[in-house]
Amino acid sequence: MDFASIRVITADVARLAGFYERATGVRATWASEDFAEITTPTATLAIGSVRTVALFAAGSAEPSANRSVIIEFEVDDVEGVHAELAGVEVVQEPTTMPWGNRSLLVRDPDGNLVNFFRRARPAAPSPARPAL
Repeated sequence: MDFASIRVITADVARLAGFYERATGVRATWASEDFAEITTPTATLAIGSVRTVALFAAGSAEPSANRSVIIEFEVDDVEGVHAELAGVEVVQEPTTMPWGNRSLLVRDPDGNLVNFFRRARPAAPSPARPAL
């Protein structure tokens, strides 16, 4: 089994896809006006309209209702993403977390939490002490 994607349901696919294109620098691939994907080398974020929910089970997903999932992107430059997303609701400014990751937490246009983070850099090895 392979993990394929995370899908976010929205009332406005173009708006949400535009946000993630701006945030990631990756152009969305569109299957229809109701479905787009942001595909990176390691993961895919699928964005579907509320009209697609009925194809699975009517009423089973509701846009703009998430309060338990954080969508995460590993980036090289947290501050650069912060500058690129000027005007977006920032939940937490770029911060170094207790475990060493540098993190920026924002809300996408539907209110979903999105974390852009840089992994902690490994500490440089200490120079060897000369034997006495």
